[in-house]
Amino acid sequence: MTNNDLFTTGRLGSLKLPNQLVMAPMTRNRAAADGTPTELMATYYTQRASAGLIIAEAATPNQVGLTYPNIPAIYTDSHIQGWRRVTDSVRAAGGRVVLQLQHGGRVGHPDNSGLTPVAPSPIALPDTVHTPTGHQEAVTPRELTVDEIQDTVTDFATAARNAVAAGFDGVEIHSANGYLLHQFLSDNTNQRGDGYGGSIANRIRFTLEVVDAVIAAIGAERVGVRIAPGVNVNGIAESDTDELYPALVAALAQRQPAYLHVVFADPDSVLFQQIRTLWPTTLIANPNLGWGVPLPADGGAAAAQGLLAAGADLVSLGRSFLANPDLVQRLRIGAPLNTVRDAHLMYVGGEEGYTDYPMLADSTAYAA
Repeated sequence: MTNNDLFTTGRLGSLKLPNQLVMAPMTRNRAAADGTPTELMATYYTQRASAGLIIAEAATPNQVGLTYPNIPAIYTDSHIQGWRRVTDSVRAAGGRVVLQLQHGGRVGHPDNSGLTPVAPSPIALPDTVHTPTGHQEAVTPRELTVDEIQDTVTDFATAARNAVAAGFDGVEIHSANGYLLHQFLSDNTNQRGDGYGGSIANRIRFTLEVVDAVIAAIGAERVGVRIAPGVNVNGIAESDTDELYPALVAALAQRQPAYLHVVFADPDSVLFQQIRTLWPTTLIANPNLGWGVPLPADGGAAAAQGLLAAGADLVSLGRSFLANPDLVQRLRIGAPLNTVRDAHLMYVGGEEGYTDYPMLADSTAYAA
């Protein structure tokens, strides 16, 4: 297998993809204070429209689900209109884009949302939370009632309809990285004694109900799901990963959404191969390039090739697309890659470290 495999055409449901490289969703805190996407965000995503598929950054389906300052949302007409400017611009540049839907659960703060965060159980995040005035200690979340769980399911379905109205090709349901759906999956954050806690069958119930509601709202061919087996970010500590995810994936497979997105996938692991065997539609895999470490000189191309060889249909890359708007062309011709500049620039707002990375035709000032 050669790098050329990254540039063969692909398909995702009814979408024809010009290559097998997916831009992973990355929170970048460039929305307005009320969650409305900005013109700067439209520029950012349009610069990267050559990706086979863009998965736009996590947007919250309701107010209490807000995680950090200036993240986008998708529950008001203003949000829909803001995202429509993004999707129109990306499509005019020849791109395809879906929207990730994320509820932060306990990963949030009253200074961000104006509300006490909610979670499967009243167990605080063991970390600080970024707020408009800096990092603050996490507060103990309020345990969701069964009625509130059902309301949240409805909010996800409404958000999916809003995303389609905003021009997205579909949505990705975020059941990973320690946010609300993942909090229900993990036994260290879900200590409920009702039908949403305890056994694996109960802990996967919320994710399945969200997926069912979103599929009913917009159709399975427009829906993807993201999972992160064994990933311990945001205080997650799964004790039964090898049993949990085959059960979840098998149940999701019965619904046949358009794709499954596996984060930090290990192509050599038994679990990854189990997931590949169980999954009937498109499998997107994201290589583990390390938290907080410099990217490899190839931007993860070799790791991406390894995942394709192991059975993935498409491969997602994050920071490589952040630093290289024209990543596809650079990898295609073997050009040097821009490196990711000071990490704090990812989250502070403005053009720097966001829309000012040079294209090949502009400059090689930040070449690796």
